[in-house]
Amino acid sequence: MRIITGSDHGGLSLKKVLVARLVTQGHEVRDVGTNDTASCDYPDFAVPVAQAVAAGEADFGLLVCGTGQGMAMTANRVPGVRAAVVGDTFTAKATRQHNDANVLCLGERVVGPGLAGDILDAFLSSTFEGGRHTGRVAKFTALEKK
Repeated sequence: MRIITGSDHGGLSLKKVLVARLVTQGHEVRDVGTNDTASCDYPDFAVPVAQAVAAGEADFGLLVCGTGQGMAMTANRVPGVRAAVVGDTFTAKATRQHNDANVLCLGERVVGPGLAGDILDAFLSSTFEGGRHTGRVAKFTALEKK
């Protein structure tokens, strides 16, 4: 899979661990930064990740900050992006199966690297179920046009 990733300074350590995991698993990974611990702004990294996913340049996005919330709030402003903050494997699966999420947001200050790796694997191995969920996703996607 083609995965684009980004983090701010608060998510850098976890992002590095997860990027290494993705590469080991054979995924194509593009990292838009940050690459150091200097204070920076999460929108500067969430926007290019979200835009790449929306444009079809990547299959999925991975964003990491302190809580995951700022990244998700920013990414969800880009039409076509369905970013989800996830803290457990059940939610990682369900948000893919029921909400067709295409950007995973994690909080380095919320989940440790072991759980984050399990969440990432659960997210990437799950697929959108369609069916009754298709209409629901269409309803909230329609809000992008208003």
